[in-house]
Amino acid sequence: MAIKITDECINCGACEPECPNNAIYDAGAAWRFSDGTTLKGVIDFGDGNTLNAEEAQAALSDDIYYIVPDKCTECVGFHDEPQCAAVCPVDCCVDDEDVRETEEELLAKKDWLHIS
Repeated sequence: MAIKITDECINCGACEPECPNNAIYDAGAAWRFSDGTTLKGVIDFGDGNTLNAEEAQAALSDDIYYIVPDKCTECVGFHDEPQCAAVCPVDCCVDDEDVRETEEELLAKKDWLHIS
């Protein structure tokens, strides 16, 4: 699964610098796969879809901070718990019930985002 930010978010920004994948963005901010990762140029999702990693993507929220599910690894491989949830003063960083991934899938995503 991924983590999501609920509408109880007070826009304090405490979560954003804690994310090892740079998956958290301010309300209204465009995001890129290349932000905080080693992904560059055209990336292949393995399902026939490709995308330029440096291409700006539309904000997922214009009202509150948001987490890009395709970049969230729940901090697996980096920390023992999701750091956004650990630092959130209002506990609005919660499991996203719409995005379920195993630990193995999360580790594979981490490796894909941070190719050594």
